[in-house]
Amino acid sequence: MSSSSNTIQTPSYDVVIVGAGIAGSALAHALSAAASTTRPTPLRIALLERSLAEPDRIVGELLQPGGVAALRSLGLGACLEGIDAIPVHGYAVLDAGKTVHIPYPSRAEGRSFHHGRFVQNLRSYAKAAPGVDVLEATVTDLIECPLTGRVLGVQVRRDGVDYRESLFSDLVVIADGCFSNFRNVVMGEALKKPVMRGHFVGAVLEDVTLPVPQHGTVALIKGHGPVLLYQIGEHDTRILIDVKNPLPSDLKNHILTNIVPQLPISLHTAIHNALSKDRLRRMPNSFLPSVEQGWPHTKEGVILLGDAWNMRHPLTGGGMTVALSDVVLLAPMIAAEPDLTDWYAMTEMLHRWHWARKPLAATINILSVALYDLFGADDKYLGVLRNGCFKYFERGGDCILGPVSLLSGLAPDPVLLFRHFFSVAIYSVWVLFVHPSSSSSSSSSSSSHGRVPGGSEKQGLASRPALLKYPALYLTAVRSFWTAIVVFAPLLWTEIRWW
Repeated sequence: MSSSSNTIQTPSYDVVIVGAGIAGSALAHALSAAASTTRPTPLRIALLERSLAEPDRIVGELLQPGGVAALRSLGLGACLEGIDAIPVHGYAVLDAGKTVHIPYPSRAEGRSFHHGRFVQNLRSYAKAAPGVDVLEATVTDLIECPLTGRVLGVQVRRDGVDYRESLFSDLVVIADGCFSNFRNVVMGEALKKPVMRGHFVGAVLEDVTLPVPQHGTVALIKGHGPVLLYQIGEHDTRILIDVKNPLPSDLKNHILTNIVPQLPISLHTAIHNALSKDRLRRMPNSFLPSVEQGWPHTKEGVILLGDAWNMRHPLTGGGMTVALSDVVLLAPMIAAEPDLTDWYAMTEMLHRWHWARKPLAATINILSVALYDLFGADDKYLGVLRNGCFKYFERGGDCILGPVSLLSGLAPDPVLLFRHFFSVAIYSVWVLFVHPSSSSSSSSSSSSHGRVPGGSEKQGLASRPALLKYPALYLTAVRSFWTAIVVFAPLLWTEIRWW
């Protein structure tokens, strides 16, 4: 890359990290810590961010117990303190007046918070780490070798300066989020474009009480996507409303007319107040499968991390858990490499990392999209599966323990996910034949352990369909089970393929 006359060169680094968000800030701190035990001298690390002011986002506010464990293993557990973070003990799923309680296993605890406060704490730890320079600068270009195309560093521009600086490094890590400016350049022919599944529209509700306090709430909305609620401060509760494409021209009217009436009455006033005084903000819900990095189809000298590389639907709140767990694995691997310019060795390292992260990342990635397809059911057969999923949770016991262990990041096991997903599919067929009408009319609430008093099966026996309806129900059952396969199989394929 040719350099212009208004470009100056500054000292080089071992690693340049583009993006001081969750993944980038955690990696800078973790690399410094890992290098202190494996290298004779600290790594020289530059952590770059366009603005170091506190970010204001409507996502990245719920950290699952698996993410909390990863954060603590990185020595960053204190980042959850002093930011008015709220303990999270599980989920409550609401459907047509019924509530099922889904607690985390073994008293595990997640945290929910204002995203910007958490990021600022992570940046503070990165700044204090030996060998780390945190710089406020906009990365404009990757510096590439004109002969080999290898990335040698980045060009940056700082506010108030009319020239660009060249920061050279042995390795560049791109962690600039879901709207990455460099994903296309890095991945080349291996690029997978994000699939946008709609948008989350967000607002902050003041001084409300959720159906089950200190629990994430998922409200299933007939004819529309789910609504998420979780407390992010003493007085603040985040509401995220899934809106499918194409977005309505009048979002507020859409929400007030179609969504709010299906939510608990205790929330209505707070939602009206929030919509009347704050602008609605939205974020795309994207799915981006991870593609192995380091082979000839990706650019040498640079790797992607976080949402720049791999995204899942935010319904399950698993993004930060995956990112922090990726850092837990990646940082010691990078620090252990004696020569970061040896791209053959780095490729082997990236291969080991790619498959070491698979159990957790694949589980959360598949679960997020599969659950969204069920909870946001937009056809008859997905509706059968959604109803069966809710009733599966109502059974309690392992029907709750298994799924919530997967969702919380505490059970990184795609096989367990496969078993529970198709158990839901089979149970949905059973529900279809035994009590199709009670599923939509019952209004009883679940107990604190997710089981309906008296047993939903007993209620259903009284409403078995007439024998004449069984042929049609059989066809619906076959189509519903096939729909489950169509939902799950492609997601599994994106995670297990090795080319």
